[in-house]
Amino acid sequence: MNRPFKTTECPKCGSQDLGKGKQNAYGFMYPANKVSMGSEIEYLICTACGFIIESYVKKPEKFKGTL
Repeated sequence: MNRPFKTTECPKCGSQDLGKGKQNAYGFMYPANKVSMGSEIEYLICTACGFIIESYVKKPEKFKGTL
């Protein structure tokens, strides 16, 4: 994913201690109107306060043409 900026600080508590996480088991996002295996959801998390700063699907191409 090409992003114009990179998050380096938690907007809630100001900590710069960030980590990345993902849901397991059935924590997948599925397209609303087509058959697909879906995609894992990944998160950027503040490791100081637990605030979820960003969430995104790992394979966004699976959602093309769903609108």
